[in-house]
Amino acid sequence: MSSIQQDVIVVGSGLSALLTANYLSEHMNVIIFTKSSKNDNNSFLAQGGVACAIEHTDSWQLHYEDTMAAGCYHNEEDAVELLTKCGPGELQAFIQNGMQFDRDGLGEYSLGMEGAHSKRRILHAGGDQTGKELMEWLQSRLSKKVLMVEHETVIKLHVHNDHCCGVQTYNSNGERTNYFASKVILATGGAGSLYPYTSNNESITGMALSLAYQAGATLTDLEFMQFHPTMLSVDEKAVGLVSEAVRGEGAFLQNVKGLRFMENVHPMKDLAPRDVVSRAIFQELDNGEKVYLNISKVEQFQTRFPAITRLCATNGIDLSTNLIPVVPGAHFYMGGIYTNVDGETSLKGLYAVGEASCNGVHGANRLASNSLLETIVFSKTLADHLLKGSHHEFWHKTSIEKMDRDLLQQRAVPLPSKEEIQHMMMKHAGIVRHEDGLLELKNWLELYLPYFKAINQLTEILPLKEIETIHMLQLCYLITEAALQRKESRGAHFRSDFPIAKESWRQVRILHVQKDGNAMRKEKELDEFNHAARDAASFL
Repeated sequence: MSSIQQDVIVVGSGLSALLTANYLSEHMNVIIFTKSSKNDNNSFLAQGGVACAIEHTDSWQLHYEDTMAAGCYHNEEDAVELLTKCGPGELQAFIQNGMQFDRDGLGEYSLGMEGAHSKRRILHAGGDQTGKELMEWLQSRLSKKVLMVEHETVIKLHVHNDHCCGVQTYNSNGERTNYFASKVILATGGAGSLYPYTSNNESITGMALSLAYQAGATLTDLEFMQFHPTMLSVDEKAVGLVSEAVRGEGAFLQNVKGLRFMENVHPMKDLAPRDVVSRAIFQELDNGEKVYLNISKVEQFQTRFPAITRLCATNGIDLSTNLIPVVPGAHFYMGGIYTNVDGETSLKGLYAVGEASCNGVHGANRLASNSLLETIVFSKTLADHLLKGSHHEFWHKTSIEKMDRDLLQQRAVPLPSKEEIQHMMMKHAGIVRHEDGLLELKNWLELYLPYFKAINQLTEILPLKEIETIHMLQLCYLITEAALQRKESRGAHFRSDFPIAKESWRQVRILHVQKDGNAMRKEKELDEFNHAARDAASFL
């Protein structure tokens, strides 16, 4: 097994990974690892655009309030302020460097409207292909000093003296290699592929979050998985995303009877926060109805939304009917590796950015089109922080732990398939949750606890598919524990056995324990919900 030394290791291939690597490459040697190809990531799939208060009647304060409200006031206020204040300047720097956003006939930016926004503030590119346009622009500008390694999966984080000092990878030939660096950055996206219906690239399983947990880093807010209301539904499968921007341009939801069911659900109707719309659709589906997005009021639909038009054509959807069949799907993970706004985790030497991280900016429910803005703002703050800091060399040769027969005998229960994991998560930890279902899911996941306990040794001998399955199961277990502990309904976490929390309450964010078993809790100013929040703040 070979070993290679670098200054910085970045894991991931999306916007956060490339931006951070590009910023750092001027002063450091940077290597990027991605488990698939450079285009297999969620950033390439992002349709809606970038939310940013650049119009003269808009302000960062209004954007801040919309973000807080959508997040059910579970957000970290400092992170939200930084996002909304710095976003316009960072986006302007992109524009000055050649990034083109769509404009109208007068040369003004074509600002879109999406759910839970009080203003039209969504910049888009290529109609509904903003992520693709941003990624291709950035890839064309990526420093030649950044080495990108495709089809090589990080399967372990090396830790020495409580400092993350490198990774072990597994390539397409089944070869394992150790890489060492003083800084390891996880920018791998969320965990949408833990569910059968998802807008995410199929490679996004949350494995990096489980790796971080195994290495000793803290995870937080794992109960908050946002389901996008409108995935294109074909033959009871979700085959692609239908952007919220479509509703922003006048489309509305209806059932097969023509009933516009969002009319009496929320004051913002079809543009209500995503958790509200997803639950309303879920209720219709649970009642045996089919749900459609009616696009009859959208002007020049095929021109404004070319990617969605192609998606529909590919799947045999006749747009002349003005009806697109939809179903909710796992979309964005508000939880993740606990960081501050500089991307620092609780483990020295380990950093996280983008959807893999959780600095509290999204709260319990992400505001539409804040995700691309998050990558733009916090990739810069992370890079600036690292460039200001001192550089330390770490070189630690790891030893392979031998696996004894007793440990092998504990692997009596065969690992489940990815599809079985997805089915169990959707059934019991999906859009609507209940204690009975969560306990059933927890009991099922506990069958695989021996794998979690032996994961470091198993990583040395198992093929990649089985390693990834174990990490999926471990993250599912942690999500289930978090969902059981939050005894309320808030944002994307909806418990049918508990009421919806008052939006005015400020609550302690539940932080997972580290591997040493010491519970961690971040204190915030509390009001009447103080005691209930504290009771839920530690577990495992």
